[in-house]
Amino acid sequence: MALDRRNFIRNTSLLLGYSLLPYSNLYANSGQKQLGVCLVGLGYYSTDLLAPALQRTKHCRLTGIVTGSPWKIPKWQKQYGIPDKNVYNYQNMKDIANNPEIDIIYIVLPTGMHSEYAIKAANTGKHVWCEKPMARTATECQAIIDACNKNKVKLSIGYRMQHEPNTQKIMSWATSKPYGKIKSVKAEAGYYDSRSDHWKQKKSMGGGAMYDMGVYPLNATRYVTGEEPVAILKATHTNKRPKIYTEVDETTSFTLEFPSGAIANCKTSFGGGMNELLVDCEKGTYGLSPFQAYGGIRGKTSDGTLLNQSIPNQQAQQMDNDALAIINNTSVIVPGEEGMKDIRIVEAIYKAAKSGAQVSLI
Repeated sequence: MALDRRNFIRNTSLLLGYSLLPYSNLYANSGQKQLGVCLVGLGYYSTDLLAPALQRTKHCRLTGIVTGSPWKIPKWQKQYGIPDKNVYNYQNMKDIANNPEIDIIYIVLPTGMHSEYAIKAANTGKHVWCEKPMARTATECQAIIDACNKNKVKLSIGYRMQHEPNTQKIMSWATSKPYGKIKSVKAEAGYYDSRSDHWKQKKSMGGGAMYDMGVYPLNATRYVTGEEPVAILKATHTNKRPKIYTEVDETTSFTLEFPSGAIANCKTSFGGGMNELLVDCEKGTYGLSPFQAYGGIRGKTSDGTLLNQSIPNQQAQQMDNDALAIINNTSVIVPGEEGMKDIRIVEAIYKAAKSGAQVSLI
């Protein structure tokens, strides 16, 4: 049910009686307190991944929640020791502005709600973390960026793969080019979603394979080439389950052209499993398979080099890196501008699929 249809009382409390380098003191201030994180939205990603990861972080900790589902509150309070004063709903989350125990508000809602609630978060004066994809449109992305700039808070988008060491290695090769000029990229990400009535199947909520899983291959093509695409050469949508995917794409394929001449062939789907990134260069190849997963990122190069560095927890690494950027007042790894670049291209991919024609990005 959409949050604006939930009848949730204003005062919820009345219901209740790593980057490639390891964490280092070179980066953290001695004795620095952990930053308090408030999760907005208590769905699967918050419940099963972010909240547990926050128990493993070094520089931040879970101190608050925002939810439209009051029945979830007792379990979260019992499991994580969250006091009544740090529990909010969507109507009173503005009051977080007055809570010194919360330093960061993490938006973990359906994509269609990111802009509204990220802006509300920024207006509290707290730093903002927002899950990817950043928003439905580039215009919404810019509104989030503007709100964070206006309130002088940091904004980071939850592209956890850019914090993962094997991914960071191949990102560095975009500059050093150890295998020569990149000729082509293959990037595919998808899974079989058996659900028939979920927000990811609703256009107004930001659903569709291209928005949900498609930003993985899209973002990957940009970070392995180190370039921005100049054109969508072609894009197509296919739906094998048209009775379920009535409003959005079940599968999208798209081809990008880059300034260097590199071509990226990409696919994303809710209709089948796929998880591969392959980079073909003049002097060899390299890739990761899986290239996006919650663990076990592995790959190799054509000359036998293994890409098999591991970290204990991707989400913990991401959040600690972003917390350190706040603590030390340095740049975040994935700023809002990075998220907006992807969404601008996503919009062009939908335009190309609808028209059947190439779409220029310059």
